[in-house]
Amino acid sequence: MATEHTLSAPATGPTARDRSLLQAMGRGATGRCPACGTGALFSAYLKVNERCPACGQELHHHRADDAPPYFVILIAGHLVVGLALTIEATYSPPLWMQMIGWPLLALGLCLALLPRVKGALVGLQWALRMHGFDTASAPPK
Repeated sequence: MATEHTLSAPATGPTARDRSLLQAMGRGATGRCPACGTGALFSAYLKVNERCPACGQELHHHRADDAPPYFVILIAGHLVVGLALTIEATYSPPLWMQMIGWPLLALGLCLALLPRVKGALVGLQWALRMHGFDTASAPPK
């Protein structure tokens, strides 16, 4: 005897389609709360606030872990290697200049991209209701 299982939205609170994935990721990438878009997401360089200071949305549920550095290395590595190969083939600058320039560029890109990628990932988790970002943790109205 087979029983039919259906998924239904909770009776109260927002449904899954009420959370825009692109909007939440964009807000997170700019360092703002994925729920309201006004409160600060980070209290320090990469430290996510426990709650949004503007709307009270709980943010401590996030599980960014190793994904942001992985994506940052992937993006920065492709940009720096592609640029290095193009510059070498076109201009052939001296080796000492490349040994100073490329690591500095890679470091700068990584430091600039890391909080943006982490914020976007927190926004993704919030929009998809992952790791406790469900209706129970919705901001008070």
